[in-house]
Amino acid sequence: MNCTSCKNGALVPSFIDGLFRAHTCDYCGGNWLLIEDYVAWKERNPQYQFKCDVSFEESEVTDTRVALLCPASGTFMRKFKITAEHVHKLDYSSATGGLWLDKGEWELLKQEGIAGCLNAVITPNWQRWIRQDNTKQSLSDNYRAKFGDEVYDKVQEIRTWLLSQEQKADLRAYLLAEDPYSAQK
Repeated sequence: MNCTSCKNGALVPSFIDGLFRAHTCDYCGGNWLLIEDYVAWKERNPQYQFKCDVSFEESEVTDTRVALLCPASGTFMRKFKITAEHVHKLDYSSATGGLWLDKGEWELLKQEGIAGCLNAVITPNWQRWIRQDNTKQSLSDNYRAKFGDEVYDKVQEIRTWLLSQEQKADLRAYLLAEDPYSAQK
């Protein structure tokens, strides 16, 4: 198979970290793997723990910005975010169950603690979680910009305290009342 990313190299049989089967581009260093090979390896090695203390420079990770074609089927692959914090996306072929990892992405997955659940990244639940996390972060950024750092941090502290109280509804009513000591509504 030819490399789907650089178009210059050939995908040669290999193993990622010597663990499970893949095909590595002999030119750009990207990896093509089948999720079924990864899952089968995980099932045979349930005790294996991926090292999370991987040290590498973020600049060592490449990421394709354009849609890639599956090297096996020739169909377009979908891009899946790995976390809310990273812009890197994994390319997945639903036609073959194959995953393209650009050079350095495997190390990024290990660093982020995701290498042990690689098959989960392509699920709707994982992607929904990322969208929800992005929305929360966006709203948090908006509130912080509106209130300022000091006020936002203080109101977060108060909110956390208030939510932990048994009488939180009464406390909210007290705080929101124009005059909590008046008999009028």
